[in-house]
Amino acid sequence: MGVKHQRVASQILKELSSMIQFEMNDSKVGFVTLLDCEITTDYSYAKVYVTFLESGNNAERLEALSRHAKYFRMELGKRIQIRKIPEVQFILDKTYEKGKRIDEILKDIKQ
Repeated sequence: MGVKHQRVASQILKELSSMIQFEMNDSKVGFVTLLDCEITTDYSYAKVYVTFLESGNNAERLEALSRHAKYFRMELGKRIQIRKIPEVQFILDKTYEKGKRIDEILKDIKQ
């Protein structure tokens, strides 16, 4: 990924984070952390990796977040000056859960 792609990806992540934190009024989502953003070379699609801080049904939370994807794209069009605004797709990042599971296994091995 080139410098321009990285810059646009970080700007999308920043703007989405701001929109979710200050403008979104959906209690089903809860506390969400945006981890990374990958953009296709033609700026058509943006994959945004998320994780939820509270325990619960992550599939429902991800669905609630995805329902607002069109709104996010429209707002990104107003806030970011690029020719083509990507469609936003939210993907659940399971890295934290995998790391937590590995820690539990290592603790069991020590004992």
